[in-house]
Amino acid sequence: MQTASLWLDTATIPRFPRLAADLEVEVVVVGGGITGLTTAYLLDREGVKVALLERDRLLHGESGHTTAHLTCVTDARLSELVKRFGKDHATAVWDAGLAAIVQIQQIVNETGMDCDFRRVPGFLVASLDGDVTQEVRSLGDEAALAAELGFDACYLDAVPGLNRPGYRVANQAKFHVGKYLAGLARVLQERGVPIYEESEAAEFHEEPRTIGVNEYRIRCHEVVLATHALHSGFEGPLKRDLLQTKLAAYNTYALGATVPKGRLPEALYWDTSDPYYYLRVERGEESDYVIWGGEDHKTGQEADTSERFAALERRLRQLLPEAEVDHRWSGQVLETNDGLPFIGRESAVQFLATGFSGNGMTFGTLSAMMARDEIRGTRNPWRNLFALDRKTLTPTSIWDYLTENKDYPYYLLKRRFTRGEEAGVAEVLPGEGRVLAIDGRKVAVYRAEDGQVTKLSPVCPHLGCTVAWNSAEHTWDCPCHGSRFTGCGEVTTGPAETSLAQAEG
Repeated sequence: MQTASLWLDTATIPRFPRLAADLEVEVVVVGGGITGLTTAYLLDREGVKVALLERDRLLHGESGHTTAHLTCVTDARLSELVKRFGKDHATAVWDAGLAAIVQIQQIVNETGMDCDFRRVPGFLVASLDGDVTQEVRSLGDEAALAAELGFDACYLDAVPGLNRPGYRVANQAKFHVGKYLAGLARVLQERGVPIYEESEAAEFHEEPRTIGVNEYRIRCHEVVLATHALHSGFEGPLKRDLLQTKLAAYNTYALGATVPKGRLPEALYWDTSDPYYYLRVERGEESDYVIWGGEDHKTGQEADTSERFAALERRLRQLLPEAEVDHRWSGQVLETNDGLPFIGRESAVQFLATGFSGNGMTFGTLSAMMARDEIRGTRNPWRNLFALDRKTLTPTSIWDYLTENKDYPYYLLKRRFTRGEEAGVAEVLPGEGRVLAIDGRKVAVYRAEDGQVTKLSPVCPHLGCTVAWNSAEHTWDCPCHGSRFTGCGEVTTGPAETSLAQAEG
């Protein structure tokens, strides 16, 4: 079983050096996923002198752990968007997704890259575990609303391959995100755009405006923060933490499997479960390949994450008994308080994009388009809709906001008033992490496969919540705002910006 994502396992990703000298550019892009690489590509095409920084390796963040659906269909139902924002704005949200797909297709055509881009239909189907009779009317209404707003959608009594009611949305797409982003990186390299890996944007200074990286300085006019988790940048932690209260992090799981040829049409699927399952089908010469995902939960709030993979596989085999699973991986999505991403200027010198929910590929691409337009002074049609300071809260979105944040004080208090697990360090198995009570203190204990033991403070350095061990990914996960750390405590996903502290004593 391959535990790397399909994209990282089947793409050749070029390597880039660490920053090893001072540099001066117009714009620094922070983040080497789809948002960052697309932003660098679009800005370079506009003649902007740009550099890209990635603190680890390109694609090894959430862009490399997606299922790479390209769709205008959002996690929030179209009818929900209409209730919250009105028909014009709901239409604009779906239009934004379609525009992003067009942009990706244009880049593929411009560069001539081979990334398996293909237009396919998308199907929203009645819950795979529910009573379909309860959903026929609502799915029909959704299809009618989509058609009314100008989208190519129609209701179906039986969605092809699944034989359940649902509706079809035409002109969605899929691609191999690893090949696509590796291709973008190579194009940038050929055009002389500097890309640096293992180069964290660690210090931001205003006078003169510079970013400290690997003991060197990059002078710039503006920065685009294209990181999955929030980054302070030039604005400092207060603004970041205020925006963080409008975000909630969820883990999501995926499997890759071969299936008999022709069992399902080549398409994208989602069901109406909450959390929902999602599927994409690849046509092959002798057999087909499916990517199956779901079993989402709030980051850090699942005791046995391995069971999520097991449950996902059981559900897949109910749907496709002949499936032969050969890949499994997990990722993280950030949900916002009103269902829309936050994309736009945080200040005159800083552009930020986050909260893409289940639409990372399209909203990431859209963010790059919006960053390019903002930096070049071009009016963008989605600027106000996705603005960081938008004033579109309604009773519905306020309720979502409260729901997502109600458990934060509980986890903060838990750190102070609950005890760790009563067990000895010797009981921690190789490859395992456990929060133990040692000498009256809680200690996050990790034993590597070679037997080496690391003892850490379990307190997340972001806002003080207690991390939990993720047995599937072998990471320490924060249940409050989704920060993630390696077994040895190194931060891999923010909003935390520093690693877990070593345990005292």
